[in-house]
Amino acid sequence: MSENVAVSKVTTQSVEQSGALAKLLVFSIALGVAPLGSYYLSLNYAWNGNATFAAITAVALANVVLVTFIIMSVIEEKHGAGVSAKAQQKPETKKTK
Repeated sequence: MSENVAVSKVTTQSVEQSGALAKLLVFSIALGVAPLGSYYLSLNYAWNGNATFAAITAVALANVVLVTFIIMSVIEEKHGAGVSAKAQQKPETKKTK
């Protein structure tokens, strides 16, 4: 019986970790691609060759990606804390009924 509980805990932890790893990978790629793409696109199409404004656009987009990652991590942490608190509750037995 206790082996089943231990296996379910390990499975739950590995699923949570793989989701966090996937999110980290997506945001890492976005942090590299989004500012560079926005720099060159805004340099050629929005600011007509003004590199200063294009760089400001790229920095702003990099900050947007970082803030989005932080907000999503905080939300996930709050959600994960609620789930783990429910998981730590003792199962109902005949004595507690």
